Amino acid sequence: MQFPIFQTTDELLTVILVMVAFSLWVQRFKAFKYVGPALTVIVIGLALVNLHIVPGYQDVYGVIITYCVPMSISIYLLNINLKELAKLSGKALVALVCAVFSVCLMATVFGVIFGNRMFEGWKIAGMFVGTYTGGSSNLTAIAVGLDAANETIAAANAADYVIGMPTLFLMFAAPALFQNVKYLKKIWPYHLSDEDRIGDGDEPVLMAEQKWSIQDIAWLLAIAVTIVTIATKLSALLPSSIASAGRILLISTISIAAAQIPAVGRLRGNLNLGLFFGLMYLSIIGFSVDLVSFFGSTMTITLFCFCVIVGSIALHLFLSRLFKVPYEYVILGITGAIADGTTASLVASSAKWNRLVSVGLIMGVIGGVCGNYVGIMVAYLIKFFIGA
Repeated sequence: MQFPIFQTTDELLTVILVMVAFSLWVQRFKAFKYVGPALTVIVIGLALVNLHIVPGYQDVYGVIITYCVPMSISIYLLNINLKELAKLSGKALVALVCAVFSVCLMATVFGVIFGNRMFEGWKIAGMFVGTYTGGSSNLTAIAVGLDAANETIAAANAADYVIGMPTLFLMFAAPALFQNVKYLKKIWPYHLSDEDRIGDGDEPVLMAEQKWSIQDIAWLLAIAVTIVTIATKLSALLPSSIASAGRILLISTISIAAAQIPAVGRLRGNLNLGLFFGLMYLSIIGFSVDLVSFFGSTMTITLFCFCVIVGSIALHLFLSRLFKVPYEYVILGITGAIADGTTASLVASSAKWNRLVSVGLIMGVIGGVCGNYVGIMVAYLIKFFIGA
């Protein structure tokens, strides 16, 4: 038998699409829900390439990398409604600002400490700022904007899940802890009323069935391709050292602006389609991982990730307590930053904070919007400090 088993473009496209479909299908099982589709597809790709079922590189991989990430970023952000974000209450906004500031500061401090001990350390710091202000999609976007190596992206994703998943379990347990542990009530007396948390039962149902048409998908693809093309042309005018980062920021900015057009805002299917393109890209990340070098680099990155996330949460709690933010907003702010708005909404829903379900979603969306900008900013700041 000839190895790798699958080598041609059509064979590899088949493998990639089956991997994406499988990683989404297994989300019906609890264990895979905890892992998530992103890490699932990376691990499958890693296994296939190290078992010599697929090659480590083929021309089609470059095509997927070139187009899938910018398309995913644009389609995700076409869902942003700035008028809805403006409705966020003052204390909730304080909690979110504290979360973003804490992540940026801790990533900068530990990025300077660990930066020269990791391959592409300054890029990893920017990636972690992105993922801990708006979720995994920001990590990918910043990685591409900074031209990070595929091995670096895979190691950063692995460290993110190793440290991030236990943190999310704590976030889901936090509402019950604050409500039932007397000591926590004593040191954090600020909370919302039952009416502000629970509401009257008329709030929308989280994760309800979504309906969208082929027309929605066609327009989303057309608009996203147009935005990516315009951003690519404009970024070519920038100095080569910042062209990739500039392209990602231009895609983000133009997409958010386009999303404010009422007709664009009414399009449905953004999150699903954006996830699909993102998973296609992550499958290539899995294919590019050499296990020996991967495990050699992951331990330092994991330690760096641990320092960033623990330091960020500690500083966030300190600042939120200082500004007397209700603990409900603090929990949702941390969750929306570390994971995303959907996860923050799930935390609110599981705690029966019906009125805060949409608040959690909005907090995650704002964090996601900030992520690309502050992540790239922190990365270049650390690069300057460590002389990379």
